[in-house]
This record gives sequence, C-alpha cells and structure tokens, in this order.
Amino acid sequence: MPKQEGKKRENATVVVLGKSTNFNGFLKFRETLRIQGKFKGTIEATGALIVDKGAVVEADHISVSSLTVYGTVVGAVHALDKIDMLSGAEVHGDLSAARLRIADGVIFEGQCTMTGVDKEVEIFSRPTEEIKAELQRTNV
Repeated sequence: MPKQEGKKRENATVVVLGKSTNFNGFLKFRETLRIQGKFKGTIEATGALIVDKGAVVEADHISVSSLTVYGTVVGAVHALDKIDMLSGAEVHGDLSAARLRIADGVIFEGQCTMTGVDKEVEIFSRPTEEIKAELQRTNV
C-alpha cells in the first residue's frame, strides 16, 4: 500500500453516534459513521458504516460503501464494496455487496446477492497489517 493511501485512512473523518444516542430518521454522510447507540430509519451514504457491539440499527434500507457489523442490523443492505459481519453480530435482512465476510459466531438471516468484482481483485486476501490496525481501532 502506498504511503499516501495509508495517510488518507489515518486522517479520515469518523463521526460517532454514542452509546446513549437514540436517533430516528434519515442519515446521509460521505466519510465514516460509527453507531454505538440505536438508529431507526434510512441510511443513504457514500461513506462506510460501522455498527459497534451493543448497537442496534433498524432500517428499511441501508446503502453505503462498506458495512462492518459487531452489533445488530435489521433491514436490507446494499454495500458498494464489502460487508463484514464479525463475531457476535446479528444481521436480519437481504444483503448485496461485492465482497462478504461472515465470521464464526454470527447470526445471519436473509439472502445475499454478490455484485460484480473486478477480476484483478483478490477478494480473499487482506494484508495482516490492515487487519491488525482495524482490530486496534475497534478495541480502543
């Protein structure tokens, strides 16, 4: 990964809806949104969505660049790039994404549609450094 790309990720804006947040309505964002509380409504975004452990997202429709789930998501999800469901996550709804990862210990109820992927992209490999950095960010 080029140095510039690493710097871009480190400086990316992350908005957090904290644990005591209970939000109903329509969300639209460009960077990364981390939900730690409760959300009910619609999400239409060009950025990434992270649903933390203990968080609950109930949406009629979620459209994002990528979704990472540690908590609970109920509703249809379309991710331009990827959906990661990590251990302890619950997802109830139909999914559409180019890449999908479901860890052990995930509850998933729904159907999945895989969208087109560039043939030059290896979807089952990921640099160890990237995984470690993601885990360090989530354990803060």
